[in-house]
Amino acid sequence: MRLRKQFGTVVLAVATLALASLLAGSASAQVRNSGASPIALNAVLSQSLSVNLSGNAVNFNLVAGSANNPGSTSITATTSWTLNQLVAVVSVYAFFSNSAAALTDGAGDNIPSADFQISDNGGAFTALTSTTPFGGANAGMTLGQTLILLFNEKGSRTDVMKFNINLSPLPNLPSGDYTGTLTIQAQAI
Repeated sequence: MRLRKQFGTVVLAVATLALASLLAGSASAQVRNSGASPIALNAVLSQSLSVNLSGNAVNFNLVAGSANNPGSTSITATTSWTLNQLVAVVSVYAFFSNSAAALTDGAGDNIPSADFQISDNGGAFTALTSTTPFGGANAGMTLGQTLILLFNEKGSRTDVMKFNINLSPLPNLPSGDYTGTLTIQAQAI
C-alpha cells in the first residue's frame, strides 16, 4: 500500500512539473503581428426620382353638352426622391402631347386639353392649359412642387387626382369612343 502511495505521489509530482513547464513556456513566448492591410471603401447612394400610379385607366360616361362628366375613379400619384443638396425643387406635372386633341375618336373629332380637368388633392377642377417642361404647348398643368431643403433630400409627395371632362364648350360633339393618354411626370431641378 505504501508503494502505491509513493507511486501516486511521484506521478502527481511529475504531472505538476510538466504543467508548470508548459505554462512558463507560453508566458515567455513572443507576440508576432502581421503588417496592416487597408481596404478602401466607396459607397454611392445614387440620386433617384420616380412616380408610381395607383392605376392606369379612367373611364368616362359622357353626356353631350354637359359640364359634369366625372371619371370612374381617382388616381393617386406617389412621387419619391433621393436627391443631393444641389436640387432646389421637385415638380410634378400632368400633360397631354397635344392641346387640340387630348382625346380623339380617330375620325377628326377631338376633346381639347382645355376641356379636360383635374382636381388635385381635393382642390378645384383645373383645365390642362399650361405649358409644362413635358408634353404639348398649353396641354398641361403643375400638380405640385416641393422645395428640397436639408431635411427632405429623401422624401415623397402624394397627389390624389380626380378627373372631369367639360363638354359644355362642345355641344355638337358627335357620339363615339374618345381615347387619349394623360401622362404624369416629375422633374427635379
